[in-house]
Amino acid sequence: MAIVNVTPDSFYPASRSPDPGEAFERALRAEEEGADLLDVGGESTRPGSEPVAEEEECRRVLPVVERLAKRARVPVSVDTCRSGVAVRALDAGASVLNDVLALRGDASMPGVAARFQGVILMHMLGTSPRTMQESPCYGDVVGEISGFLRERISAFEAAGGDPGRVWLDPGVGFGKTLEHNLEILRRLEEFRSLGRPIILGASRKSFIGKLLGLADPAERLEGSLAAACRAAEAGVDMIRVHDVAATRRALEVWAGIERTPHG
Repeated sequence: MAIVNVTPDSFYPASRSPDPGEAFERALRAEEEGADLLDVGGESTRPGSEPVAEEEECRRVLPVVERLAKRARVPVSVDTCRSGVAVRALDAGASVLNDVLALRGDASMPGVAARFQGVILMHMLGTSPRTMQESPCYGDVVGEISGFLRERISAFEAAGGDPGRVWLDPGVGFGKTLEHNLEILRRLEEFRSLGRPIILGASRKSFIGKLLGLADPAERLEGSLAAACRAAEAGVDMIRVHDVAATRRALEVWAGIERTPHG
């Protein structure tokens, strides 16, 4: 799943493409590198980020979604928590909704989500990236995330959505400490009990920087690839990444090792 940021302020500067034309070309390159899904977003959700106006979000993402829907050979997803943006992206050709608020952004979102072919529900502590990292606390981080995601599947189904279209994301970095994120990665297999495909988004995130002592996201590729291989080991179904080609190569090596007869 390729990250396509049509933003001026996403946490990884090299991923920013505030110009829709540049974002479109970046997405096509990601497809050529082996992306199976192109995830277009127009609002940064980095810790501490401020929301943008709905019309500005639409101005950023809709031209990219529309052009990709006509040109790309793989599905296009829209990364938004606003039903107004989601409706317009759906009309522009998006087939998947990626919602970091798991349909909690406004009352209309569950019903709108039901119109998409696929819906990604992510766990985030609270409802705002601006405050999500203010002293996050859990008793059992994996158990509590699982309970939250079960409840959100039920809310989607109650709004007329097909639970068979749901994908789940435990939300690494969204209201979690370093230890919470590591616990999620250690226990990824447990999310299989939810009965739905799992997505992991760990690419270049701050927990990798804390482990390695690297403040600059540009230096976190190797850590991201290690997290991707761990996700593959756990049977995660899709990995959301900035670096499609490098991740593909790392996973091909991992898969080759796994296929090698032991003994």
